[in-house]
Amino acid sequence: MMAIPPGPGDVFLALRGLRTMELRLREAERQALALAHWLEGRPEVMRVIHPALAGHPGHSIWKRDFSGSSGLFSVVLQPTPERAVAAMLDGLELFGMGYSWGGYESLVIPFDCTQYRTATRWAPGGPTLRFSVGLEDIEDLKEDLDRGFARLAAAVDRQA
Repeated sequence: MMAIPPGPGDVFLALRGLRTMELRLREAERQALALAHWLEGRPEVMRVIHPALAGHPGHSIWKRDFSGSSGLFSVVLQPTPERAVAAMLDGLELFGMGYSWGGYESLVIPFDCTQYRTATRWAPGGPTLRFSVGLEDIEDLKEDLDRGFARLAAAVDRQA
C-alpha cells in the first residue's frame, strides 16, 4: 500500500506549529512547575512526583542531566475511595481526560502503574493522577482543581 504524501495545507500547519513549539513547551514547563508547587501545599495531596522539584528523589540527577522539564507530572492523593476521585475528575471543567500529552490543553488521568512496573515495586499509598499542563491561565487551572477537591471532599463525606 502506498502512503499518501501530505498536502500543502498539512505542511503549512506543521511548519506553523513547529515555529512556536519552543515557546509553547517553555510555557507548559513554567505552568506545570507552578501548579506542582501549588499542589504540594494541598492537604488532599500526599506527594507530587516531578523531578524538577527539590524533594523528588531523582532531583540531583535531573539537575545534572537536564536543562528543563515538561508539562507532565504525577500527584499521589491521600488514601481516598475511587468513587471520590471519580467525583473530583467529573467536576473538572478545564482539565480534559486523556493521554494526549504535549498539546495546548491541560489534561488529567487517573493512573495505576503497578501493572506496568516490573523493575521496582510501586506502592504509592493513594490514588495517582497524571497531569499534562497546557497553556490555560494558571489561576483558572487552580480554581478548577479547587472545585474538584471540593467535590472530592463532599464525596468522601457522603461515604462516611
